[in-house]
Amino acid sequence: MTNASAFSLDDDLRLAQQLADAADAISRDRFRARDLEISTKPDRTYVTDADQAVERAIRAVISENRPDDGILGEEYGTEGDTSRQWIIDPIDGTANYLRGVPIWATLISLAVDGTPVVGVVSAPALGKRWWAATGSGAWLAEDGEEPRRIRVSGVAELADASISFQSIAQWDEAGYLDRLIALTRSVWRDRAYGDMWSYMLLAEGLIDAAGEFDVKPYDLAALIPVVEEAGGRFTSVTGSPGPWHGSSLATNGLLHDAILDALR
Repeated sequence: MTNASAFSLDDDLRLAQQLADAADAISRDRFRARDLEISTKPDRTYVTDADQAVERAIRAVISENRPDDGILGEEYGTEGDTSRQWIIDPIDGTANYLRGVPIWATLISLAVDGTPVVGVVSAPALGKRWWAATGSGAWLAEDGEEPRRIRVSGVAELADASISFQSIAQWDEAGYLDRLIALTRSVWRDRAYGDMWSYMLLAEGLIDAAGEFDVKPYDLAALIPVVEEAGGRFTSVTGSPGPWHGSSLATNGLLHDAILDALR
């Protein structure tokens, strides 16, 4: 038996980076492969052989290095019941992946007592990887460059803000479309960058807010430490913390309350 308390956040972040390396080796090789296998899950979302292979590889490394930790993954569900849980989305942006669009990533998080404390977002087709651990800042490595610390923007007024709403259909189905349209009329610029990319643009200070609905914990957990360690704030659309509430609102912090008010 291993002693979970023997591992520091630095240890866990190093393991998360190793998991991302293993994931990238598989996902990069299968991206735009002519023989990529695509099927439909019971919820009518797509899954590829790459999604499944990446999650299996990650689970194997976790089981070897942290056998007492739990795992929650998109493709193979929940394993174990402990205070430490690895939360995995093997390929966030599967619809992009299967069409050959390079905006997708593997999302890896460690949550302790339900709070994400480590996050790695690895996007090999973009040549980028973002990561953070509580108290250690948020970081970005791009191909051929040294890692650099990233920070959210200092935009403090909605009229100057650039926001990403991800998907009109999601906001419409959640009953928030009118409020979204009203919000877009009060900001400088609105776009739907989509998936993990919106949140990483936010963490880099390139946009100022991102929000969406119909999301699961594995869609969000890895994003939260990166956004928060970059100086931002991350809640549900109704203001609840954590990845457990089915929606998300991430901002540079300065705009958070104003956007929550606009969406009430």
